[in-house]
Amino acid sequence: MPELPEVQTIVSDLKKVLPGLKITGFWTDIAAFKKIEKEIIGKKILELERRGKNILIRLSDNRTLLIHQKMTGHLLYGKWKVEGGEWKSIIQGPLNDPENRFIRLLFFLSNGYQLALCDMRKFAKVLVWPTDKLNNLDDINKLGLDPLDKNFTFGKFSEIIKNKKGKIKIVLMDQSIIAGIGNIYSDEILWFAGAHPLRPTHELKNEEIKKIYQAIGSVLKKAIHFRGSSYIDYRDAFGKKGRYQEMHYAYQMTGKKCRKNDGGIIKRIKIGGRSAHFCPVHQKIRQKP
Repeated sequence: MPELPEVQTIVSDLKKVLPGLKITGFWTDIAAFKKIEKEIIGKKILELERRGKNILIRLSDNRTLLIHQKMTGHLLYGKWKVEGGEWKSIIQGPLNDPENRFIRLLFFLSNGYQLALCDMRKFAKVLVWPTDKLNNLDDINKLGLDPLDKNFTFGKFSEIIKNKKGKIKIVLMDQSIIAGIGNIYSDEILWFAGAHPLRPTHELKNEEIKKIYQAIGSVLKKAIHFRGSSYIDYRDAFGKKGRYQEMHYAYQMTGKKCRKNDGGIIKRIKIGGRSAHFCPVHQKIRQKP
């Protein structure tokens, strides 16, 4: 968290306000981030894009700012000032949400606004890299196919699944295979596809693979439309909650009746240290021959 829909929402928001602005100042309370200051001051913001869960901010002078928000990070666009030793939003409204108070980094912009990184647990990653050598960066070149890319065809997905052994939920979350899907959306995708999260990929039939492929596209696009899941701390670039958490069918729905009305009750299990939520009635670990 945030996953592809949340990252795409933030990138789409920031595309409306950042291009053309210059970075005029910088502040952070995280020592590891301080080394990027000399690389970004005075640079003009050219464009933004998403690669997997990474936000790429293209700057002038062949520089790209890469931000991976990790577990609790999200970027915010607004205005802040220091009060009582803490950064406080001077714009009333969503930016004053308590989940937006953990300001770890600020980029001061030429229009008087700031781009802030809010990150309660301080796990976010921020670095600057030469734009023309971006594909040499492991954060980029080790990513698998983007599920919203035109090259992510059923044929390609089927080939990936058939050549990769493992439990289907783990495979869907492997960023070197498919970039952008995490714990939330793998649960949702598998619920719609009727596939058990522990089902081995080598046992999946073509019909099952097709259902998973179709669910990937429909779930991610719907989540983007509703601006992501604000289950706990995620907020968009203007400090607002997404709405897709109101529509979850599996993720964090433990003990609730399955919305297929098939008599199932959503269960939660652990897979490789991660949780998985599923309906034991229509998501069976073994399919009939």
